Amino acid sequence: MENQTSNYAQQNFTLPHDVVPLPSQGTFYKNKKKSVKVGYLTATDENILMAGGDDISVNLIRTKLYEPDIRVEDLLEGDVEAILVFLRNTAFGPELNVNVTDPTTRKQFEATVVLDELTINQGQIPSDDGTFTTLLPKSGATIKLKPMTYGEIIEINKMTAQYPVGRVAPRVTWRLQKQIVEVDGNQDKGEIAKFIEQMPIMDSKFIRSFMDENEPRLNMNRVVTTPSGDRLTVNVGFGVEFFRPFF
Repeated sequence: MENQTSNYAQQNFTLPHDVVPLPSQGTFYKNKKKSVKVGYLTATDENILMAGGDDISVNLIRTKLYEPDIRVEDLLEGDVEAILVFLRNTAFGPELNVNVTDPTTRKQFEATVVLDELTINQGQIPSDDGTFTTLLPKSGATIKLKPMTYGEIIEINKMTAQYPVGRVAPRVTWRLQKQIVEVDGNQDKGEIAKFIEQMPIMDSKFIRSFMDENEPRLNMNRVVTTPSGDRLTVNVGFGVEFFRPFF
């Protein structure tokens, strides 16, 4: 079914569409494409939206990505988010209602944010091979990191869902194994796995913060005013509710 859906999109890339700039600027891809053709949502796509589910983003992009040499699984998460914002804005407009908790009263309220004129987080420029080099604060190791693809994120989510009940899935370890490609010049996966198992938690937290700051993606932070009169920064997420309120 996946291949059929993908083929359908690729055979119809001459249908009405627009060009969506990628936050990654294609730096991390072999084809180096800085933008992709994406079709507009149609009445047929309502079936996907109404079905919902955790894979709604993948199903939408498989259908609307009009590029013969790109799979949604190979895109970075930030690029997937940019396509989703385009699909939502062109179909329903840039206004989005979000539920927020007032930090003063602890009561939840609904606020409206606008998803237009989005800026891209600017971090460290990656190397030509699409990796970041950094020095870990605790162990002192010099490592190379790569952003995870959307397919790798889906894989970890599936592994977590299938993990035995009552046991804690090692999501942190799995993510690090995808992100770290070199330690002190060593690219052996077995040695990297041993390094991760012994990694100080300070280094693990550093890597998480480093990737949050440097992975190319849209800045989804928005400022809202609470009923108490305070100004609060909220981050817009991409869960099922990103499209669901319309159905």
